[in-house]
Amino acid sequence: MKKTTTSFYDILGISSATLCLVHCLIFPILAILPLGFVHNPIIDLLFASLGLFAILKIIKNSALLISAILVVSMSLIWISILSELFFEMHLDLIYYGGIGMIIGHLINYKLHRKQNH
Repeated sequence: MKKTTTSFYDILGISSATLCLVHCLIFPILAILPLGFVHNPIIDLLFASLGLFAILKIIKNSALLISAILVVSMSLIWISILSELFFEMHLDLIYYGGIGMIIGHLINYKLHRKQNH
């Protein structure tokens, strides 16, 4: 049961981080086009909340390195989102945090698959 649960949270984290990263990379291009798109940091907050939920479940049973990668990456994402919400200042930290989240979840997923097979 733990194997399935950990895999589920890793897949949730990978999916959320990938969608967030695609959103962060594609949205500036869409905002330039006259389509009426307006950036809303609440969407970033939604992705970050999904990612936070996933890493809180994962770091309890993960190695220190994986936990550190996930916590530092999530911190970068939250710093970027909160700076945008409160100071209306966009930081590129969200890109590094998103990449770190994907890497951390992939490593954790592969380690758990290797241990359980």
